[in-house]
Amino acid sequence: MNTMHDNGPERCAPPQAPRGLDRLALEVARVWYAGRSPVAPGTMGSAVAALLAPWLFLPLPLGWRVALLLAVFCGGAWAAGRAARVLGRCDPGSVVIDEVAGQWTAMLPFATLSPLGVLAAFVLFRVFDILKPGPVGASESWLDGGPGIMIDDVVAGVCAAVVLAVLSWLGLPV
Repeated sequence: MNTMHDNGPERCAPPQAPRGLDRLALEVARVWYAGRSPVAPGTMGSAVAALLAPWLFLPLPLGWRVALLLAVFCGGAWAAGRAARVLGRCDPGSVVIDEVAGQWTAMLPFATLSPLGVLAAFVLFRVFDILKPGPVGASESWLDGGPGIMIDDVVAGVCAAVVLAVLSWLGLPV
């Protein structure tokens, strides 16, 4: 009997439940339940980040937003790398902490965003993350392990932030 788990086909015996730091890494990497979405877990992780940003990220002064983003990147790299080892995959679909880092990177330059601006940041980030044009796709080979899982989303976030800044400069309400 073959069944599919997050780490591919398993034969007969269910995988052992992760314990201790492995379990913590999986929960952080999956952003608790967001990464367990049966449909588009990456989009779900981005949506969670976008919905939380007006309360947890955007109200902070720029220096604190940068510090929080660095903490998410470093903690996310640790969790994503460990989760990848536990799940036996290079970049498991259920790991969505990288989407949080990328989504918040897209919002980093803005002290405030209107609801339309948050939606625009969400859509722009998802477009860059999914299509992986130019530097986004190239960045996938820059680093290995957990940092490698995280970096392409941060680059996608930078690209989204640049487009959002141009839209704002053109006078569109963000």
